[in-house]
Amino acid sequence: MVSRRNFIGGASATTAALTGAVGSAAVSTVALAALPEPVLQHKPDTMPPLAPASGRPYNPVVTLNGWTLPWRMRNGVKEFHLVAEPVVREMTPGFNAHLWGYNGQSPGPTIEVVEGDRVRIFVTNKLPEVHAVHWHGQRLPNGMDGVMGLTQPPIPPGKTFVYEFVARRPGTFMYHPHADEMVQMAMGMMGLWVTHPRTKHPLIEPVDRDYCFLLNAYDIEPGSATPKVMTMLDFNLWSWNSRIFPGIDPLIVRQHDKVRIRIGNLTMTNHPIHLHGHEFVVTGTDGGPTPRSSRWPEVTTDIAVGQMRQVEFVADAEGDWAFHCHKSHHTMNAMGHAVPTMIGVDHRSVARRITQLIPDYMVMGERGMHDMTEMEMPLPDNTAAMMTGTGPFGAVGMGGMFSVLKVRRDQPRGDYRDPGWFAHPPGSVAREWTAALAEPERSTQRGGTSMAPAAKPAQPLEVQVRKPAGSHGGH
Repeated sequence: MVSRRNFIGGASATTAALTGAVGSAAVSTVALAALPEPVLQHKPDTMPPLAPASGRPYNPVVTLNGWTLPWRMRNGVKEFHLVAEPVVREMTPGFNAHLWGYNGQSPGPTIEVVEGDRVRIFVTNKLPEVHAVHWHGQRLPNGMDGVMGLTQPPIPPGKTFVYEFVARRPGTFMYHPHADEMVQMAMGMMGLWVTHPRTKHPLIEPVDRDYCFLLNAYDIEPGSATPKVMTMLDFNLWSWNSRIFPGIDPLIVRQHDKVRIRIGNLTMTNHPIHLHGHEFVVTGTDGGPTPRSSRWPEVTTDIAVGQMRQVEFVADAEGDWAFHCHKSHHTMNAMGHAVPTMIGVDHRSVARRITQLIPDYMVMGERGMHDMTEMEMPLPDNTAAMMTGTGPFGAVGMGGMFSVLKVRRDQPRGDYRDPGWFAHPPGSVAREWTAALAEPERSTQRGGTSMAPAAKPAQPLEVQVRKPAGSHGGH
């Protein structure tokens, strides 16, 4: 991360440092001296929580594969500096995407404040086109809402605008462009905003671990690095904070910790997010904390486009628990949408003939797609494998929107280091059954169960009709 020197504590950054980060053509030397130092981050790792060194105290969040933007206090105002710029994002080891983002990352850094804080955000535009930032879900003056042409003029390339408002209510929010939105958001421009309660809140309980991330999607052809911005539905990379499994870090918790996870959706479809091994309740949205009467236990919550969901649970079950989108094609990488279904097709004879001409030819999909997790198939440079990631028992067979909640009894408080794979107690792992299988018991009594053999039909009866004596036809 670029120097945070003199950033937290109120001192102004030097003109030389700012010139290197923002560019001398952006603003004048006098204006540069008044701006907070723009802190940049290029590593894709999950950074430790940023404890507040100034301003009101709070329990900070952990941004999955991301970080929190430092600030400076200036005359009682929290000042941040966002730089909109092209970035290179490692989406998974061996695969880099050319995106647009903020401060060296896509998504941009998380902004954390406290209810009642007066916030000032400087936005410097280093994109090749105009820009504007919308503060999604915030209550603020209309002229600070960030909609280009409606509430403000566009930020030209090379210029810096300033937004200033009071963070009026606690909750989980987002920021994203409202200028050429389809292109800029498709290129990865977005970020999280968390407003912590100022005092004890009747609907917001303290937690031990507080994670957050954004859902996003890209259409990047194998072998390329830039998203196709005109794609509407057929995305092939489904990501959390612009990372795809196995590049998504695990969520590390201590057993019996109370855990909060904040999730925002800026893709073009909904995502049913599912957690194994635990039940949670939805305690908040981008509209604020939910009433207690509206909460019930769930293991999956659907997050629609443009929505935030805040879930909470007690991590009382040790283990490595899957955490993923329940749309099955969202847990795969670099999917092709024109691949035929070959299940049940025996094309070995054809494959032998083809391999005589194309030695690297591989038969795929005739027994399902799991073979894709283990075959060494040559891929174009800078391409993510479709299903990858290895666990303690072999290939996980997942990609995209998938991670692991790691719950450990001996994880120290506040420690986010990966403890490795879970050591299962003896006899607690599903295993092959090698003994003989007992014959199932079957009832032979008719009518004993609903599955008993049907009774044989009775023999037909001969019916004789006798008419009373003296009867006449027609009566």
